[in-house]
Amino acid sequence: MKENKKNIAKAVNRNVRSSPRKVNVLLKNIRGKKADIAIRNLSFARQRIAFEIKKTLQSAIANAENNQQYDIDKLYIKEAYVGKGIVLKRFRARAKGRASAIKKPYSNLTIILSENIKQKKELHGTKS
Repeated sequence: MKENKKNIAKAVNRNVRSSPRKVNVLLKNIRGKKADIAIRNLSFARQRIAFEIKKTLQSAIANAENNQQYDIDKLYIKEAYVGKGIVLKRFRARAKGRASAIKKPYSNLTIILSENIKQKKELHGTKS
């Protein structure tokens, strides 16, 4: 397990002002992809939160380049997940003296990158 920790680069963005469900939709699209393709996809995504995810991904790439001296062309997204953060609770006045709750959720976003080491596979026989 210790060897596994050495070949990863990680970036965590805490207290992102969006619900985990909305963030996870974008994270599903970038899991397992190359880092540069994921940045391109996030640049053209229409959701507001895509900018925060892109910023976190760029931070993970910078960590991989500066801390582990990885080649940024070989990086791919090994894991991308989101967890619940704090929830701001607000109230809205309603009819007849009542109130209804408004919940403003926050998220904790984690992106883990790894270097893609392609080993040439040997062919076992031929298909004819």
